[in-house]
Amino acid sequence: MVHGLVNCASTHDLQELGVRLRGIALRHHDLRRLAQQFALAQRQVYLVGGIVRDILRGVDPAELFARDIDLATDAHPDVVAALLREMGWSVFEVGKRFGTVAAHVNDATYEITTFRRDVYRPHDRHPEVTFSSTIEDDLARRDFTVNSLAMSLLSGPLVDPMAGLADLERKIIRTSGDPVLRFQEDSLRLMRAARFAAQLQFQISPETSRAIRRSASGLQSVSRERIRDEFTKILVSDAPAYGLQLLVDLHLMPVIAPPVDVLKSYQDVTKQGFKNLLTHTFRVVQRTPPDLVVRLAALLHDVGKPQTFSQVNGQVHFFDHERVGARLARDLLVSLRFDGATIKDVVSLVESHMRPAADTDSWSDSAVRRFIREVGEERLPRLLLLARADITSQHAHRVAAHVKRLDRLVERCERLLEEEHTVSPRSPLDGVQIMELTGLRPGPVIGEIKAYLLDEVLEERLAPDDQDRAVELLWSYLREKGIPVAQVEQAAQPRSK
Repeated sequence: MVHGLVNCASTHDLQELGVRLRGIALRHHDLRRLAQQFALAQRQVYLVGGIVRDILRGVDPAELFARDIDLATDAHPDVVAALLREMGWSVFEVGKRFGTVAAHVNDATYEITTFRRDVYRPHDRHPEVTFSSTIEDDLARRDFTVNSLAMSLLSGPLVDPMAGLADLERKIIRTSGDPVLRFQEDSLRLMRAARFAAQLQFQISPETSRAIRRSASGLQSVSRERIRDEFTKILVSDAPAYGLQLLVDLHLMPVIAPPVDVLKSYQDVTKQGFKNLLTHTFRVVQRTPPDLVVRLAALLHDVGKPQTFSQVNGQVHFFDHERVGARLARDLLVSLRFDGATIKDVVSLVESHMRPAADTDSWSDSAVRRFIREVGEERLPRLLLLARADITSQHAHRVAAHVKRLDRLVERCERLLEEEHTVSPRSPLDGVQIMELTGLRPGPVIGEIKAYLLDEVLEERLAPDDQDRAVELLWSYLREKGIPVAQVEQAAQPRSK
């Protein structure tokens, strides 16, 4: 891994930094070819933005060059496309009207944009693009100073017109130019400031923070899909709790996720004292792995508490908060346009999150099997991760006791699952036998009956080979559910073995 160049003694020597950065970049075969092609055409070409920032921070170049790579050039888009095609690269011109031509090569995407100035109309995030002849003009239009850095692949110093290197050294997020104007141009930048702060673990400058608070209402005009994407990046960052707290402090959370913002006004009175719900929630999120489903569930696991707050004999309660929370979680995730599978998994985890906190040592093996079935084997690992993160008592002995109890539950789940996978449980009656007995036609009801009989086997109330008892249970189930069948009542008579 390259040591962070931003901390070198020569950080103020932009010429030396340009030489060192170029040496790193041109070790990469495709970038070296690209530089040679533009040099032959007597065109400028620069690495720009986040990739320059991250090389300076010491991120492994192999990691950086395997993802999207942003470049800027003085060549117009038609010329860029022609140069790339001469190299044999497949060219995409979807962003050509904004000056961008892209190519996908060896699992990396190269986006090359002509130097430009942007003019924004009110309430329109799509700018009127005017091409420019200088890299300095291009960098001045960008969002934050640490992203307004450029390095020529051909020659010259590191280009830093917005003093981004100094902010990188001080670990500061600051807008390039007037912060209010930058946020008016595109209100998503309000969230991007918090996202970069979380990803880089930087501070946001005071003037930028003030401008975000003043402009926070502008986030309402941003599409929920774009908000979702930035929110996701904060959640799966290394410092999600910090990023989430910034969204609250900068007055953005009420627009993004109102049920989360409400938590800041509520305290959970426990045996250990007062626990602010928002502080607790962010702590739980921070304690989970960077799995989007788990972190969303951690963020939303207690959102039902404000609506279920009650006091009985001086004791605070949140009865049924997991069910209310599941409904609120579903509504929020739908509004943020998350996909159906993610919504289903998160809602299930929110609804189930209190179950592993019960007195699980008193559960029989049948009760543990039922728990696994009802949660779903595929969701169980995530639920147990959430349960572990939710153990946040300030008393070490209480934490240790809860962790040991949860460890015992995990061990029992693993043992019972291994047993079930070794000897697959089965119902005494299969689908064909059920249809012969009842006259029912193939359809969902047959699956429901089979699931019911299998459940009886798993609960050890029915032996896998006891067909007589299975027939009795079958007819009892049909009568209870009011399912009409073609056969007469004598069909319910016990069968001989």
